[in-house]
Amino acid sequence: MKKEQTENGKEQKNFHVHVHQDGTTQKHAHVHHMDKNEGSIHSHSHTHTHENTKAVLNRLSRAIGHLESIKKMVENGRDCSEVLIQLSAVKAAINNTGKVILQDHIQHCLVDAIETGDYETIEELNKAIDRFIK
Repeated sequence: MKKEQTENGKEQKNFHVHVHQDGTTQKHAHVHHMDKNEGSIHSHSHTHTHENTKAVLNRLSRAIGHLESIKKMVENGRDCSEVLIQLSAVKAAINNTGKVILQDHIQHCLVDAIETGDYETIEELNKAIDRFIK
């Protein structure tokens, strides 16, 4: 893990990089802001290439196209039951896309958070899961 302290002495960044088997990299940083009154304030950021980015983008593009065709169905006065069936298909596609993102997040971001003791990221994932499954 590479540690870097900024010039002003009020912020400390800890970086490390993971290199995956497929050659993609994951750069991860923890930022600690130093405040005289509050001590260290922890924030989390990470940037990396997800394994499934292309698949997620393709799924989203298909869902958007499907939704646009449903809009045209409504504009053309198509049967309500047909519209509802197509809306159900879009909802399923969006939910499945969310599952792909969630799985990727668990395999990379969450594992990294556990390894580094980043409990804020773990809590953020819990909140995201709660919202996703509602």
